[in-house]
Parts: sequence; C-alpha cells; structure tokens
Amino acid sequence: MRWPVPHFHIAVTAGLILGLAVPASLLAQAAPPAGPPVAEEAPESGEGALVAPAAPDEPTAKARLREREDLDLLFAELAQPEGEAWARAETDILRIWSRSGSAAMDLLYKRGEAAMDAGDLPAALGHLTALTDHAPDFAGGWYLLGVAYYLNGDAGPAIAALGEALAREPRHFAALTQLGSIFEELGDDARALAAYRASLAIHPHQQDAQDAVQRLEETTKGTDA
Repeated sequence: MRWPVPHFHIAVTAGLILGLAVPASLLAQAAPPAGPPVAEEAPESGEGALVAPAAPDEPTAKARLREREDLDLLFAELAQPEGEAWARAETDILRIWSRSGSAAMDLLYKRGEAAMDAGDLPAALGHLTALTDHAPDFAGGWYLLGVAYYLNGDAGPAIAALGEALAREPRHFAALTQLGSIFEELGDDARALAAYRASLAIHPHQQDAQDAVQRLEETTKGTDA
C-alpha cells in the first residue's frame, strides 16, 4: 500500500502545517460523518464474539520500550543517504506501525486495509472508525483512517485523522506525505511543500515526495513558501 530529526521539531512542523493550512470550510467537514453504529464494527476475537476495547495482549512497559528503541535504530538507518539498509528499515517501521498490541484491534486494521484494497470504502471507514474508537492511541489506525477518507474524497476528515496519527507518532512520514498530497490537490502549494519537506527530513528516500518537492519549488518560486 502506498502508500536524525528531533521529535520536537517534527511535531512543531506538523502542527504548523495543520494549524495554518486548513480552511474553515474543511474544518467544518473535519468531524467524521455518521456511519454504521460502532457496535456493528466492534472488534472480535472469533466469529461474532465482541471483546473489550483495546487491551494490549502484552501490556508491558518493557516491551513498549524495546519497540521504541527498535524504532529509533530503524529511523537512524532510514536517514542514511547511501546504501540499501534504508529499504529494510522502511519495511520494518511500517510493520511495527501496523501492530496495535491487540490481536482484536489488528484484525480490524487488516479488515480495513483489505476493504480499501477491494475498493469497498464504506466498509473500510466502518472498520477503521471502530478501530480508532476502541484503540485511540494507535497511530497506525488513524493513518489508515485518513487514507480511507482521502480515497473517499473527504479532505477535511482525512486531514483531521492524519493529524491524530502525527499527534501520536510525530515521525509518521507516510502521514506527512499523504498530507502533502491532499494539500497539493487542494491548491495549497505552500503547505503541501512544507509537508513533503517534513516527511523527507525523516525519510529522505521517498521518490514521490522528492518529485513533489521539485515540482512545487518551481510553482512557489517568488513566494514565502
């Protein structure tokens, strides 16, 4: 699916992109539209069995610290300008980001992803809205929800969901790149350029983002981009 920088700097950059770029008309759309009742999309552990929301399968601080340390090492590899280690690091980062820590939540994530791949956006939005309701701290769920809203043509809710992903994982380069794409389509070239640049500061090997920066730098010449 297409689909070392200090955390503080990235968080501030993302905040400026989101806070300054969203027109009032989009902010009015940012509340997710009414969909199927969450209970119909509640996480399951087996056929039709509802489970309690988002309790991690291994809720140990040690495990979470180890994952954070793994991510720090992987991001260091991702930022290397030469060699091929970055490609493996990218794969490993995306794999870690797709895991919520709960088998039931991971099932909703996979169902949402599969529905998007099948072009069934209403089903994807239902699964992913349930996921973010039950696992609100899971950045990967918010990112995927943002992508689903984008594919559904809902720019405001997409921006809001991607902002939630970045609030939880400021290094989420995929969310930043997706924001760049949305702002570019909206004609907000300056904010699109800022988003793409912020993403490339984390993951400099994204060809699509590199091409977008080159394209937008030409477009925004002579402005305050």
